[in-house]
Amino acid sequence: MDGPAEPQTRALWDVYENNILEISQNLSGEYFRYKGLPFPVGIYSPESLSIAENADVQDDDIFIVTYPKSGTTWMIEILSLILKDGDTSWVHSVPIWERAPWCEIIMGAFSLPDQPNPRLMSSHLPIQLFTKAFFNSKAKVIYMARNPRDVVVSLYHYSKIAVQLKDPGTPDQFLQNFLKGEVQFGSWFDHIKGWIRMQGKENFLFITYEELQQDLRRSVQRICQFLGRPLGEEALGSVVAHSTFGAMKANAMSNYTLLPPTVLDQRQGAFLRKGVCGDWKNHFTVAQSEAFDRVYREQMRGLPTFPWDAAPEDPSPDPSPSPAQASEPPHP
Repeated sequence: MDGPAEPQTRALWDVYENNILEISQNLSGEYFRYKGLPFPVGIYSPESLSIAENADVQDDDIFIVTYPKSGTTWMIEILSLILKDGDTSWVHSVPIWERAPWCEIIMGAFSLPDQPNPRLMSSHLPIQLFTKAFFNSKAKVIYMARNPRDVVVSLYHYSKIAVQLKDPGTPDQFLQNFLKGEVQFGSWFDHIKGWIRMQGKENFLFITYEELQQDLRRSVQRICQFLGRPLGEEALGSVVAHSTFGAMKANAMSNYTLLPPTVLDQRQGAFLRKGVCGDWKNHFTVAQSEAFDRVYREQMRGLPTFPWDAAPEDPSPDPSPSPAQASEPPHP
């Protein structure tokens, strides 16, 4: 793998490169359970999850928390640019997983030396497994959510290229597993219901993929306000311009092409795809849509309305396509 050339990033890249190669040898597509939830063997371990749960937190730490395939990569890119006042040198020289390392993976964020402050970290953990020290700190969490229908389609296709994940099986099988929470990190419904209880706290921001898609500039301003990092017009324009889907897809430090196919096999499909909302309608059959809606209504009863709930009524999905038949599923 070709890594960053800058001397100041080379040492940490070497740590990552060696770790990635070691991890790739242990990927099996098998899962283990930690406190009742399934996790892929090789990427995570009971020890790495325990380290994340019990790590120390600094008051200036910034955590990006998402359920898988909800726009984590997008938010990392945005924050990477905000923290550098719109300067693009960091996002063009350092791999995205090094800029915002994962808390819960083997050799995760809390185990890495010499991280710059403020530490920017990523996590898919549900609230009950998240770093306990956070809840008594001034550290910040940005929780990004996405229409779960788009999440399931993206996760289905991602499962075909991510070596650590189980084969998704048929679209119907995968949809049933998703609705039952029998996928990595468990139930989407439990994840969002757990974290949304933090709404209203000073150090918690809830934002959605759909809001960013609708008005990226305004969303970036909202994130800046939350972080207490206002940007001038030029810097703000740079953040917006360089966190678009096209800019990220063209950036080798952000599109995951640096990972070997033994970890992420992009010969079978690109990690960054369309970057759109509502594309699930091109993939779900009518029966799948109805099955999803039944579970969604039951699980989300009593919760506030989300942007994907408030959208105008769209025509029913085409009865013929299914997630397996889509050539370009939504942006992870």
